[in-house]
Amino acid sequence: MNKPVVVSEETLTEPVVISGVAPAAKAAAGPAYVVLAGISFSHFLNDTMQSLIASVYPILKDTYALDFAQIGMITLAFQFTASLLQPVVGHYTDKKAQPYSLSIGMASTFFGLLLLSIAQQYLVILIAAALVGLGSAVFHPESARIARLASGGRYGFAQSVFQLGGSFGTSMGPVLAALIVVPFGQGSIAWFSSIAFLAIVILWRIGRWYEPQIKAKKTVAVQAHPDAPSSRRVAVALLVLVALLFSKQLYVSSLSSYYIFYLIDRFGVSTQTAQIYLFIFLAANAVGAFFGGPLGDRFGRKIVIWISILGALPFTLALPFAGLYASAALSVIIGLIISSTTSSIIVFAQELVPHRFGMISGVFFGVAFGIGGLGAAVLGKLADHTSIEFVYQVCAYLPAIGLLAVFLPKLPRHAR
Repeated sequence: MNKPVVVSEETLTEPVVISGVAPAAKAAAGPAYVVLAGISFSHFLNDTMQSLIASVYPILKDTYALDFAQIGMITLAFQFTASLLQPVVGHYTDKKAQPYSLSIGMASTFFGLLLLSIAQQYLVILIAAALVGLGSAVFHPESARIARLASGGRYGFAQSVFQLGGSFGTSMGPVLAALIVVPFGQGSIAWFSSIAFLAIVILWRIGRWYEPQIKAKKTVAVQAHPDAPSSRRVAVALLVLVALLFSKQLYVSSLSSYYIFYLIDRFGVSTQTAQIYLFIFLAANAVGAFFGGPLGDRFGRKIVIWISILGALPFTLALPFAGLYASAALSVIIGLIISSTTSSIIVFAQELVPHRFGMISGVFFGVAFGIGGLGAAVLGKLADHTSIEFVYQVCAYLPAIGLLAVFLPKLPRHAR
């Protein structure tokens, strides 16, 4: 693997060097591309397995006569587990990094998939979904830290590479469900446990690279940048970033969980055709997520946040009134624009609290999962009492929350 930049455990819990030659040294070292590729590919495998849960909803709904509220509860069981535990995992690993925790957490996903493939009762389905969520809770905070360590100072780029794997993994779920799970049934989900095993092997190897990074080599803490925002402004900014992530993630969750049903209900397409349309939207999300980080490195994260959330508003407002092909085109535009904010939001938050990378990553990944799960349950209940079309008319206004970006502080030049 590429030659690593050695940092100590103290580096993970002390303020990051902001002035002097340290940032330049990091940039000169350059990203550890092999590590970034490995962690991104692991993210791809992780989120491919997770996306299978939402992709098999039509099968579970028909087989067990579930209503939309029960479908939403499956999403909640998966995502609430991840939301609840991710900040805890991040806080713990800020104090004591665990290089092999990623492969151990992936084992939970492995067993969750096996259980989901043989589940015959609704409660067992919920438990299986929760086990997959547990694997996600362990994976995201520490893997985000590894991506930052391997960034060589290009934090937005590294976060985008990391996000790219996850976004493409999410987009693959509907395709795999259409090609494998729909024709062969619920039991075929067990085949994907082999993906979890491959991820365990890769993450164990990355853990071997990560371990020397946290060996004891004393570093000297330095003063924070004089232009850094005050603690009060940092607190306000973090709340704003959570709200922005809320608007983005809840909208994406509405499409991820119910877009298939929306297309079937409104346009009468088959389940497999609807899954292909969902793949198109999720693939656009993946592309947008990749470009958002480098654009934030180049032009500033605040600008990208402004454009990516508010810029999607005209298209989300038009989507509920569009035809089938126009809906597909609009979903691509929405996915490209709205997903480009993810990397900028996470890196912005990390730079606001630079000595708590794990906890901040855990909070924001956790909030993303939690909002998605809670939102899916609420939207499912709303759909049962109204209609899927009404749900999309309501969700169309969510990007307007992007106006809150006006309260974000200006970061020092190096942290843009």
